[in-house]
Amino acid sequence: MKTLVTGGGGFLGRYIVEGLLAQGHEVAVLCRGSHPALHPLGVRLIQADLGDREAVKAACQGIERVFHVASKTGPTGRYADFHRTNVVGTRNVIDACLAHGVHKLVYTSSPSVLVGFDDLSGVDERAPLPTRIISAYQHTKMLAEQMVLAAHNPHGLVTTALRPHAIWGPRDTQLFALLIQRHRAGQLIRVGSGRNKISVSYVENAAAAHLQAADSTQVGGKVYFVNEPEPVEMWPWIDGLFASIGLPPVTRQVSYRAAYVLGAVSEAVSAVMPWLSEPKLTRLLAAVCAKDHYFDIRAAQRDFGLTSPVPMDEAQRRFAHYFQSVAHAGAGT
Repeated sequence: MKTLVTGGGGFLGRYIVEGLLAQGHEVAVLCRGSHPALHPLGVRLIQADLGDREAVKAACQGIERVFHVASKTGPTGRYADFHRTNVVGTRNVIDACLAHGVHKLVYTSSPSVLVGFDDLSGVDERAPLPTRIISAYQHTKMLAEQMVLAAHNPHGLVTTALRPHAIWGPRDTQLFALLIQRHRAGQLIRVGSGRNKISVSYVENAAAAHLQAADSTQVGGKVYFVNEPEPVEMWPWIDGLFASIGLPPVTRQVSYRAAYVLGAVSEAVSAVMPWLSEPKLTRLLAAVCAKDHYFDIRAAQRDFGLTSPVPMDEAQRRFAHYFQSVAHAGAGT
């Protein structure tokens, strides 16, 4: 099957590309960068911006199925930048699919569309979307998810949206790469009690969930949480991964209330003096680090047989092997 993956050179996207190739599909990748690692895989690389309507339309010509993974992420930033990629870009992908008769669109959404300042403990897809804008990322991902689901047509373009949470694993350049960097610099601080529970998504399992959903006939017009079956306690889990690569646990700690107040102050200063660097701590980031965020995956298990091919102990072994090899390579340069 001829398949297009937007953001196929990124963390999750590349694993989806590799999974598709292993199944024998013909794969094209649309991404902004050149991504030399993709060339040996034999994919067709299309270098373009999601905001370029005509380029996105051309990329979908002759394509039967699209995985729309690319997005702009981050806790802070200009709303217009998030809107161009996450909303306008997704609109362009939908319109390109419709123009060329693409059969299925699988969109990578995020549980961040629900995240605010309260605990989310075992919630499922029935949880209502917030009416208040918490961040540019959250709002634009929410708008994009709604557009994708609204575009569903059982007799035309079949759409679905998946919400993996806290994606981690080998080749990560964002979540754990940043945590490791800050920990080594002595800048990582535990927020809250440390016992808050979160859902996590090992990257190879998150990629497998996308392929499983794409092969199902039961997912049209629906959104699904896709994460590991059991939540973890956030900070003991992080400390365990740190220990697997020879790093000590995080010992510095601040209360959630104090972090929330500091985040509010940082946001206020940034609003008054926008020429300064973006705040490293926000109220939302404090909540993300201290509140429960775990999700019920029974709908995905029921509708498309969601499974995690890589068990958590093996996932941790692969994580440790990769980041130890990265550290050794860095020490040798």
